[in-house]
Amino acid sequence: MSIGLKEALRLTLENIEPLPAKNVALADCVDRVAASDLFALVDSPSMDVSRKDGYAVLSREVAGATCVNPVRLQLLGSMAAGGKGDIQLEPGTTVRVLTGARIPPGADAVIAEEFTKQEGRHVLIEAPAGTVRNILPRGGDVASGKRVLQSGRRISPSMAGLLAAAGHSEAPVFKNPVVGIIGTGDEIVEAGKALKEGELYASNIVTLAGWCNKYKMNPRTAIVKDDYNAILNALKTFSSETDALITSGGAWTGDRDMVAQVLEDLGWKKVFHRIRMGPGKAVGFGMLDKKPVFILPGGPPSNLMGFLQIALPGLLALCGHVNPGLPGIKARLASKLKGGDTDWTDFFFGTLEFNGELPAFHPMQKRSRLNSIAEAAAIISIPEGQDHLPEGSVAYIQLLT
Repeated sequence: MSIGLKEALRLTLENIEPLPAKNVALADCVDRVAASDLFALVDSPSMDVSRKDGYAVLSREVAGATCVNPVRLQLLGSMAAGGKGDIQLEPGTTVRVLTGARIPPGADAVIAEEFTKQEGRHVLIEAPAGTVRNILPRGGDVASGKRVLQSGRRISPSMAGLLAAAGHSEAPVFKNPVVGIIGTGDEIVEAGKALKEGELYASNIVTLAGWCNKYKMNPRTAIVKDDYNAILNALKTFSSETDALITSGGAWTGDRDMVAQVLEDLGWKKVFHRIRMGPGKAVGFGMLDKKPVFILPGGPPSNLMGFLQIALPGLLALCGHVNPGLPGIKARLASKLKGGDTDWTDFFFGTLEFNGELPAFHPMQKRSRLNSIAEAAAIISIPEGQDHLPEGSVAYIQLLT
């Protein structure tokens, strides 16, 4: 019995819980998902500092300063970032401050140096300054006790830097899964080995492993023959050594399609095994020893589409992503798309052209295989209940690059 794509995705995500959390050094947290909230341990900056190179002043003394009528102030000295000494500002005086330097006691503004002229031990101020102009106050970047990182958020390089400024050296993130990828088939051979007549290289598992690497998962691959015991042993081994399993090939009910039967004999909890989507109808999902298992067909378009629509969101959920799946945007369809049965979701690979307010999506031939798929930049779908998308229509697309 087949189910719709939305239901299949819902069932997949309902059955997957994120892996345990671990503390990881900040530089290694990038693109991983926070497992808990983090709060600032310190104020940053720890004192009022100058935003620019310039001169610290009393704003009321330079309120009327212009190029024609500059205000002349006595220069008391200079202060740089990290300096430990203070220079008390008095009326009629100024202190040169460099970016990041503490604000001298008594000052309430900094005049950028482009609005000044230095004459010996005096400085001519040629522009007014409002109170706190060019001053970054204590805690202006982050205040002690404030929540800096929310659980479930993907950590960017800038967020890692903010966490460092907030006093942290590491962050709790969900573990990235080890993903076992098993390619089945008498005809497939490991890339780089000599080919015999009728054989082909196992490109699917290379593609799947590449996608796992893209999201900082840890793929392990194996190739097995269309043999019951070989598949059984591979599944047993990988299920004990990995956090999730993907099988590639042997997904249906033909004479040499044994994956589902082996999983049944191993006692897996099947959730579904057929989706009303094309390509990729033979995709299956279930749990084996409380670990997710994704059955993918062997044809490259079906294999990749099944991975992108079901397996990838499931694996990202395992990593702790709150909204798992491919990123997407709106695009305008460059030509009419004709689908098949209205009970199915039809997917099309395509390229993008950026020459207007919205990118134009150019669909590829429905039966294109490796070469066309490798050139694809996005995916568009005709959802259940529709048999076409008209030229010029605006639709949501999933981005591959």
